[in-house]
Amino acid sequence: MKIAFISIFLILSSFFVNAQGQYSTTNKQAIKHFALANQSMDDNLYDTAVEELNKAIDADSKFIEAHALLADVLRLGHHYKESIEQYRIVINLNPEFNRSVYLKIGDMEISNSEYTQAQAHLQKYLTYPNITDKNIYFAKKLLKDCDFSLEALKHPVTFKPVNMGPAINTGDDEYLAVATGDGSTLIFTRKIANNEDFYKSIKVDGKWQPATYLSDKINTPTYNEGAQSITQDGKYLFFTGCNRPDGLGRCDIYIAQKKGDDWSKPYDLNPPINTPGWESQPSISADGHTLYFVSNRKGGYGGYDIWKSTVTDKGWSEPENLGPNINTAYDEQSPFIHADDSTLYFCSNGWPGMGGKDLFVSHLDKDGKWQKPVNLGYPINTNGDENGLTVTADGNLAFFSSNNLSGFGGFDIYTFELPDNVKPHIVTYVKGVVTDAKTKQPLEASVDIIDLQKNESVYEDKSSAAHGDFLTTIKGGKNYGLNVSKSGYLFYSANFSLLNYKDREPFILTIELLPIEVGSKVVLNNIFFDTNKFDIKPDSKAELQKLIEFLNLNTTVRIEISGHTDDIGNEQSNQVLSQNRAKSVYQYLIENKISPQRLIFKGYGETQPLVPNSSDANRSKNRRTEFKIIAK
Repeated sequence: MKIAFISIFLILSSFFVNAQGQYSTTNKQAIKHFALANQSMDDNLYDTAVEELNKAIDADSKFIEAHALLADVLRLGHHYKESIEQYRIVINLNPEFNRSVYLKIGDMEISNSEYTQAQAHLQKYLTYPNITDKNIYFAKKLLKDCDFSLEALKHPVTFKPVNMGPAINTGDDEYLAVATGDGSTLIFTRKIANNEDFYKSIKVDGKWQPATYLSDKINTPTYNEGAQSITQDGKYLFFTGCNRPDGLGRCDIYIAQKKGDDWSKPYDLNPPINTPGWESQPSISADGHTLYFVSNRKGGYGGYDIWKSTVTDKGWSEPENLGPNINTAYDEQSPFIHADDSTLYFCSNGWPGMGGKDLFVSHLDKDGKWQKPVNLGYPINTNGDENGLTVTADGNLAFFSSNNLSGFGGFDIYTFELPDNVKPHIVTYVKGVVTDAKTKQPLEASVDIIDLQKNESVYEDKSSAAHGDFLTTIKGGKNYGLNVSKSGYLFYSANFSLLNYKDREPFILTIELLPIEVGSKVVLNNIFFDTNKFDIKPDSKAELQKLIEFLNLNTTVRIEISGHTDDIGNEQSNQVLSQNRAKSVYQYLIENKISPQRLIFKGYGETQPLVPNSSDANRSKNRRTEFKIIAK
């Protein structure tokens, strides 16, 4: 990690000051203890070094080298306040003792939220000649942190964290919480006796139930499991496993699948995602096609970078770095791709912040490029390390962990409402149960949700065999088609319009599939025509493809394609229009190699309304294309 390398370099640089014995003191006892402190440092005995340096200072309170080295050792141990006090003594004793003191104290003062003092010391450091490019870059980076922090303190954002309570939090550490798309299941990491395992909690009547151990198939007594990501439907868990015997590197990414009420044995994702290096902190997109993760592999911009890989017919693609609008020369970690698939939350110590790692958000622009990240602001971010933020699918609440608030002990999980300017795009979810229309028994069926404008699937999976349920998130500003199909049954067709959608209300569906029987009908809800026209619109192609697949799967079935209108306009004109629309579908099927002997078409005009033509909504339902089984 670049920042750690610079810090260690700066610390070591003072260990050898006046190596030829030209000290600022002639006190032999002080020099003796100073030499013993250096020897202790060589042996990594830092507590002993502190003791010896304090003895050297007791012998001569103006021993500059001893104060400087003590400041460095305290800094190495993260005793920032005490370290700053020692650096200030050095500057007071001799302002020109060593220019690196100004860089070090500036770094420490930022860690202690003393931004004005840090500014002055860093600006002083940059006045010296012959500074290395690396240190100039680091000093200027720290000055940007000061500028940002001083401004952020003037404009705090609303931040009211709420502890998730005893159902989730205990006297042990709890962190890295992620929720399913409907917000009903929470999976998080709990650390007991230095061993990390996954736990889950279910929300019942708006209350989180006591968390339970996730699964013996995933959790182990030997290895740590952490940094997880759950798909929106809760069926797939991506997580980090380190030093496991089946791994490729120090830390690898694994995946497990929900099987009934338990989980499958996890498996390593293998190359090109996992390497002999370090891969961790996965975050899976809502459509399940793109995996974001952290790696220190070659080709990055700094220490740890955020990468992504997309699943294809041939497996996961070669990972792609997210580029300089996300990654810096320092560390970017804990990515969380929101359910809108276009809002990324992550932590970084490279972008301007309050000190340490701050939380940021970036959005994809219309060209599919990540915009420059926005700091979530103070007091969400502080002079410490903030990381591991996740956000609910509806975009209202964020989960994070802290040991600085009054909790149950150690790290606890909290929620807070995100400020409007860093919220994701509007998202809702579709949740359904598929059953047999006659027996009411749950069915494992293929579920396909389609972006009608692009004619692309945004969700393609099966409902669960045990419960017949499925769930996925969909984002605003688009029209979607839903198809549910199973061999031996008529397929189900519906659509959702999220154009100008603002209320985030979910779509809850009970889908009853009808067995294939003569006389059964299906409304093709996603075949579209312009007003008073019969040319099939392009966003109908996905629905027509489903009808073709149905006919190819059930090769003995014959169908009637029928067109229907509302009661607006001339009755004869409506009859002709409905006939022509049915004929357009008929011709499309023939052009796609469906035998004409299996098809007939007919227009019924306004004679077979589904509902009374008493409102615009009802008339919309009556304007439809159907097919009916006439032989099987």
